[in-house]
Amino acid sequence: MAAVDLLEIITPGILASIQDAGRQGFGEIGVAPSGAADGYACRLGNLLVGNLENAAAIEITLMGFQARFLTETVFAVTGADLQPSLNGRALPMWTALKAAPGDILDLPSPVCGCRAYLAVGGGFHIPAVMGSRSTNIGAGFGGFDGRMLRAGDRLPGCRPGHYLACAGRSIPDALKALPVSEWVLRVIPGPQHDQFPEARRRQFYEAVYTVSGKSDRTGVRLEGPTIEKEAGAPDSILSEGILCGAIQVPGDGKPIILLNETVTGGYRKIAVVIAADLPLLGQLAPGDTVRFQETDRSSALALLRRVEAAVDWVRGNFSD
Repeated sequence: MAAVDLLEIITPGILASIQDAGRQGFGEIGVAPSGAADGYACRLGNLLVGNLENAAAIEITLMGFQARFLTETVFAVTGADLQPSLNGRALPMWTALKAAPGDILDLPSPVCGCRAYLAVGGGFHIPAVMGSRSTNIGAGFGGFDGRMLRAGDRLPGCRPGHYLACAGRSIPDALKALPVSEWVLRVIPGPQHDQFPEARRRQFYEAVYTVSGKSDRTGVRLEGPTIEKEAGAPDSILSEGILCGAIQVPGDGKPIILLNETVTGGYRKIAVVIAADLPLLGQLAPGDTVRFQETDRSSALALLRRVEAAVDWVRGNFSD
């Protein structure tokens, strides 16, 4: 099926890349899943414009993104509120809209949140690598030429005119995941939870942390009270397989919430963010505050079912 030039990047901002649901199942050979840091926003954006929920979209970080549409297209912006506008006119988020050739899309600066997602009808026509179109920036493969987007890149689409009838769809307010600046993340104890003194475990759940400006797609670094290990224990442990949401405590005692660009970790994991809250990790912006709330596995599963029920509702109501 022939591809057409759909979007030209004018300025990519801090970091923009092609992401989808990620390449799962390759951790044993050292390949990280990559994929959208806020999977919920990316999935719903795709469903709005008539795509399968794992289609390739653009993940836009914080500010400074500008692009020109090259053909008539339906699109949606979800996730962080980066004040999107089309030809200078403010746009509603979580809504499928039409763009004409030459229209300029701007996402200049954040009101709240860290990452926005631009989905287009038909998706971006990018070759899949190991079953995914996601960009693994560190390893240099997937996405658009294995790298972050640059000014002048022209991204191809596939049959964008077929999806124009999706314009006008909108996510109900109750299902929008609206970013905030003060976050509460629900966690279950990590595999090395008991290797921290009880007083330090209690401190972990009572403390308020601040998201560091050194955070990236590998991990969210936190500033705040340090978590000390048991006296005499080495700083690190043998590296082991690790999942997105694991909270490692390195030698300096400052927690790091791991995201989807790593598959191993060599520090103790005091806790793990539950699956229902993983999309929130993609919206933690520098300067935001974070607290952790312990929950149990049965509650975590119930909360995940609630998230998936929301996606099911959108899928069922917007299916062609």
